[in-house]
Amino acid sequence: MSETMTFYEELVWRGLVQDISSPELIDKLNEGGLTFYIGTDPTADSMHIGHYSSFLISKRLAQHGHHPLLLVGGATGLIGDPKPDAERPMITYEEVAKNIEGLKKQAESIFGFEVVNNYDWTKDINVIDFLRDYGKYFNVNYMLAKDKVKSRMETGITFAEFSYMILQALDFLWLFENRNCVLQVAGSDQWGNITSGIELIRKKLDKTAYGMVMPLVTDSTGKKFGKTEGNALWLDKNKTSSYELYQYLINLEDSMIIDYLKKLTFLTPEEIMEIEKQHNEAPHLRIAHKALAKDIITGLHGEEEYNKAVQISQALFGGDLTGLKAEDIMQIAKQVPTVQIEEGMTLIDLLTSTKTCSSRREAREMLAAGAISINNIRHSDENEIITKDLAIDEKVFILRKGKKKYSIMTF
Repeated sequence: MSETMTFYEELVWRGLVQDISSPELIDKLNEGGLTFYIGTDPTADSMHIGHYSSFLISKRLAQHGHHPLLLVGGATGLIGDPKPDAERPMITYEEVAKNIEGLKKQAESIFGFEVVNNYDWTKDINVIDFLRDYGKYFNVNYMLAKDKVKSRMETGITFAEFSYMILQALDFLWLFENRNCVLQVAGSDQWGNITSGIELIRKKLDKTAYGMVMPLVTDSTGKKFGKTEGNALWLDKNKTSSYELYQYLINLEDSMIIDYLKKLTFLTPEEIMEIEKQHNEAPHLRIAHKALAKDIITGLHGEEEYNKAVQISQALFGGDLTGLKAEDIMQIAKQVPTVQIEEGMTLIDLLTSTKTCSSRREAREMLAAGAISINNIRHSDENEIITKDLAIDEKVFILRKGKKKYSIMTF
């Protein structure tokens, strides 16, 4: 935390505050001691990098003396928060249960949050009680004015999706009454649901609750952070490897990198300003990108995973492969050509059969020039026999021609 800013001022400096429900929340945030919650629906068994910014702001609050609860929506996940353009497909009870276990384990291990499940207090509410105890406090015109509902009026919205707002408000009310939870934190797309919960608490209990939302983290075109060719970057390293995450972060656009450092790292403002200075002086060194990747990957998976991601990345540029295993090298396979081969062929046959070289003549020229390497060791004998002994774990090796052409060979 900055030595010259209050906690709230630093949140604003980092670009982490879009709206708060009341000015009096500022002092309460600075003082510490609030119980607050952040929610996620179990649509998958892992969170993705798009969740990361919201969970980081919760971790910041926790470090400042507030108490976080992670609400996993076992009930709301069965309904689905309305998307702006289409109805979400419903998922089964079995899928929801499986996903909850994955999210709970992840939240506790990565962020250290206490996890609650809204299915526990929703499952026994019958439809008459739902309408009498909660539905009566919601004006339909009020609900229609909310952005998420309004955006669906032309294409249509089901009653189930329409009721999602009431279910989320019910969560806030239950946590307020049973866990002394007075604040909900989320991305800006949840503002309508949060204010609905604040209103329900006011109308039903005549008490005050608070909400705070942060801007969604996007690239310069407005595309959500972490969306790459339609695929999410998962926080589970078994679904998205540390290497893949490193590659994504190290290649982020220069114009946004300082914003990401502010929102997605625990580097101090002073450290970030120094990195910004170095970045502006020598952007080609990617100092800011490396700082971002190190902070995020170390925070998620530990320093060893970060160091391995760097080592695997450097493997394509002649780096040391000592200590890497076959499965580590295979993380590169999604980004470079991969060819399965058999033992016994000569090196020159390998180069031509895999199209690394266009002809035997080119292959000989490359070999003579020292431009062919296997696992970053130069090879020049065209008659060398290719065996599993050349491979890491006798399974895989990197074949490189010159400085820029790489491929993965597997046995």
